[in-house]
Amino acid sequence: QVHLVESGGGMAQAGGSLRLSCAATGFISSYTVGWFRQAPGKEREFLAGIRASGGNTAYADSVQGRFTISRDNRENRVYLQMNRLEPEDTAVYTCAAKRFGPIASEYAYWGQGTQVTVSS
Repeated sequence: QVHLVESGGGMAQAGGSLRLSCAATGFISSYTVGWFRQAPGKEREFLAGIRASGGNTAYADSVQGRFTISRDNRENRVYLQMNRLEPEDTAVYTCAAKRFGPIASEYAYWGQGTQVTVSS
């Protein structure tokens, strides 16, 4: 069982940056970890994923070039660096983990989420 806790959310101005952190209890060094977001009235959206080794990542088109996912397996943490934020990035951001399968879907373990609000 993997327990995930997100932090680092908050408020930012358009064009600014935030770094989200996903802390895991238990060892996630063998898990694929992804970041998702859900805005009010919208479906949950895959943003970025990173394989266990960190050598393979994937991004949604909406954040490609602005967001960067990384991980520190010694610290059991996965990060999402978000740059050039836009008001449209306002949402609840959640990290998730799994052992196998496609990098953008079918995650088994989920955190509670952290709110990100971007003002214009």
